Order: sequence, then C-alpha cells, then structure tokens
Amino acid sequence: MYELARRTSGADTVVNVAGVTIGDDFVVIAGPCAIEDEMQIESAARGVAHHGARLLRGGAYKPRTSPYSFQGLGDRGVELIAAASRRSGLPAVVEALAVEQLPVLAEHVGMIQIGARNMQNFALIQAAARTGLPLLLKRGPAATLDELLYAAEYALLEGNPHVVLCERGVRGFDAHTRNLLDLAGALRLKELTHLPVIVDPSHATGRRSLIAPLVAAAAACGLDGAMVEVHPEPARARSDAEQALDLDAFAELMERLAAIRPPKVASSACR
Repeated sequence: MYELARRTSGADTVVNVAGVTIGDDFVVIAGPCAIEDEMQIESAARGVAHHGARLLRGGAYKPRTSPYSFQGLGDRGVELIAAASRRSGLPAVVEALAVEQLPVLAEHVGMIQIGARNMQNFALIQAAARTGLPLLLKRGPAATLDELLYAAEYALLEGNPHVVLCERGVRGFDAHTRNLLDLAGALRLKELTHLPVIVDPSHATGRRSLIAPLVAAAAACGLDGAMVEVHPEPARARSDAEQALDLDAFAELMERLAAIRPPKVASSACR
C-alpha cells in the first residue's frame, strides 16, 4: 500500500510552488506546449499572467512519438522560460525527460513535471524528488490510479512531500478525442490521497473546443486546478497546434472559471 500518499484523517497537502499554492484554491497553469523562441514564450507569459494564470508551463525537452517532430530547444528553452517567468511573475513548470536535465531545471524553474511517458520511470522520479522542488506527476495513458499513487510514493519516500497529481487522459478507442479525460478517476484520487489533483484537458482531448468546458467541470466538481496549453498564434505552433488556445480564448476561459470558483486570497501555507 502507498503509505505516504494515501489519505488519512489528517489535512490535505497544500503544495507551495515559489509562493503559489496548489490545494487550497483552483490554480490554472498555462503556456505553450513547446518553447519555440524568446518572442513566443514572452508573449505567452505576459498574456496568461494578465488573464489570471498562476503558473507558466512550457516544454523545453519534448518527448515526441515521431523522432522527426520538433524536440524542443533543450537547455536554451529552460533559459528562455526562466527569463519569461521572472518578467511575468509566474513560476515555471517544465518537464524533465532524463536525470541529466535535472541540474538545469533545479536552477531555473519552480516545479518539475514528470510526464505521462515517464510516470513509471522511478529513477527519474526519485532524482527529481531529491532536488527538493515540487513535482507535477502526470498519469500515464494506461495507468491505474493505484499505479499513479505508487509512482508518487517513490517521490514521497525521498522526503519530498510536494507532489501534485495530474489526470491527463487515458487511452480510449474513439478517434474523436485524443484520450479520455477521467474526471471520475480524478475525483476518486481525491478520496484516496491527500495530495492535490489537477487535470490537463488539452492532452486529454486534443481539441481546443473542449478545453474550457472541461476546466469548468474540474473546478465545479472540486478538483485543485488545470493545466492548459496556450499559444499566441496557435496556427503557427510547432507542436500540438490543434489543442492550443489563443489568448482571447484563454481570457474567456478564465472569465467562465471566475463565475464558478471565484479566486480566494492567496496563501503561502505549505502543509
């Protein structure tokens, strides 16, 4: 049994990411799928900050199905998002693909993401946990809830309690959506664990038209946040263009969200 991740009679964990807390309010993480150049990430950071995002996402090391697809800018991408993070005031969330990337990330970002493809890369999870930074752990496309919680246990056993779980869609059989966003599974996670649980409807659906309704559903049913892909010019995006919102659509999403879950006063607590 995942002894450290399982819910007991104690309080829920609130994870502090460079002053932004996840677990006591609905937090939106937004930004492009991949960092492409300085102008793109700066524009995205300014735009999502202006409309109420609390954390900035962006891929520097991109795990792509095809080796011919854009693989990201690597360490240079980390430097660019770090600069955009400082100027926008939004802590950065960047995915790690390998242990060798962790020193650069630990120096420049507020939170390390372990992506769905690496959910059971336990050596990477353990090494990322040892940086002391908060971790965003995504559920694999064929992983059970228990498997996700056991993966989180690897980080917790390293002495890092700052773990956020992310439901990003499990593999289905219908091509009309990229994956299936398991809201019921995310809610069951809230019953099983004290860790914060967020959703990623961009990767779950692969369709920008479905993102805002699913973020609203996640907020309404009591989850802790959402990760959303936003690009200043989605048609020009080098990866996942069809699931990226532009800044106007992101503004509409945040207005809709405010009507469902008005933001609370910011808290710096980390339990």
